[in-house]
Amino acid sequence: MERILSQIESTLDSGNYIPALFTALALPDICGAVDSADGRASGASYKTWFDAHVGDKYKLGDWVFLDGDGCYYFRCSLLHQGSSIHPKQSYSRIEFIEPGSTKSEAHCVIIDNTLVIDVVTFCRDLVAGARTWLATKTGDQQAKAKLDKLLSRRTGNLTCLFGVDLPTIG
Repeated sequence: MERILSQIESTLDSGNYIPALFTALALPDICGAVDSADGRASGASYKTWFDAHVGDKYKLGDWVFLDGDGCYYFRCSLLHQGSSIHPKQSYSRIEFIEPGSTKSEAHCVIIDNTLVIDVVTFCRDLVAGARTWLATKTGDQQAKAKLDKLLSRRTGNLTCLFGVDLPTIG
């Protein structure tokens, strides 16, 4: 899991904001799946995880800029249609501001029913939420078994596969 989180951060650091956003939006799915009894992601587990681990950063008193429902709908529209518009969202759309694109900070600002969010802040909030959540899983053998199934990279010599000498992946 840490590899995924650190790669989101390095993708942000390199200025590749769209891939970082796509990956960060998958974190509540991954974490929610680990928390679920059957190890599968669902809309309900996504929303619950977001509200518990990130949601407070998107509230100002009683005002909620983004909650689990809104983030889930945004995730669905972005990952499946490449769009920031979903018919069930509270806003007409969600727009992300990249560093240096404005002279002032624009994070959790509503303009003409569009929620404007700083992409780096948003992605780092999701990563921080995932790290905090991950720390609570220490010693949880069921969570460890699910986390052990996450995508990993094979490194070293892969000659044993079909007798072919494959290059080392680093």
